[in-house]
Amino acid sequence: MDAERISIAQTCLHAAHTGRLSFPEIVRKLIAAGFEGYAVDYRRNTQAFYLPDGDSIILDMPPSSGSVAPEFDANTVELLVRWAQANPADYSYVAFCEKVKVAGCAGYLVSFLGRRVVYFGRTAETHVEHFPK
Repeated sequence: MDAERISIAQTCLHAAHTGRLSFPEIVRKLIAAGFEGYAVDYRRNTQAFYLPDGDSIILDMPPSSGSVAPEFDANTVELLVRWAQANPADYSYVAFCEKVKVAGCAGYLVSFLGRRVVYFGRTAETHVEHFPK
């Protein structure tokens, strides 16, 4: 992967954790750079970014507290997604990460091509969110 795309991936990862960019802004930046999606793995504390040709990069995420609960609670994950979409004053991506792990979310896959996010638990249970229109 070229240095410019690596830099964009690093910038987007950092901006999510600092709150400098919103999810839609990050998606636009990554699509413009040619990425087709990314995956967050809370158990390894990494984020992988994928290009259509099969090239990818895995970056370490900033540490967050807590571990992934054994039981996946899709209803709570959905409520947390709605909280993130509403973007109230008390929202932060860091808090979102901590709360979804408590709800048993082991990670999620963002597909720009499929316009969806698939949240998954340790038992491979899932919750799918389609991008708003």
